[in-house]
Amino acid sequence: MKVSYPLIGLWIALFATSYADSQESPCPDATSGLAQVEQVKISAAKRWRERRLAFGKGIYEQSCAACHDEGTDGAPAIGDREAWSRRSPLWMGVLLEHAKLGYLGMPAKGNHPELTDRAVDAAGEYMLSETFPEKPLD
Repeated sequence: MKVSYPLIGLWIALFATSYADSQESPCPDATSGLAQVEQVKISAAKRWRERRLAFGKGIYEQSCAACHDEGTDGAPAIGDREAWSRRSPLWMGVLLEHAKLGYLGMPAKGNHPELTDRAVDAAGEYMLSETFPEKPLD
């Protein structure tokens, strides 16, 4: 096999010129590319949150609504800001632990031991997002 050194030299020259040009003036599309990446990240996070809340809504409707729709036996009703605001000042972390482990009149996992911790968390996040939509989820 015969190697052609002039061809290699040409490639090196083209690469060096291209590299030097890129160092002198940044790519005008670089900042718009970064903005697009950020938009994709934001969009993915929004879709994840929407799926999480949809999952939580399903769990709520199956397992939690019986007490939390109307506030049965002292359960804070979904949407009742006053009833929920009297709960822990530590907000979501403590409330979700109470939902999983039970607290006062709230049985562990709403008396649905088949629920996973993930399912209970999602249902709690759904209830809080419906009651306080302006608050960020922890």
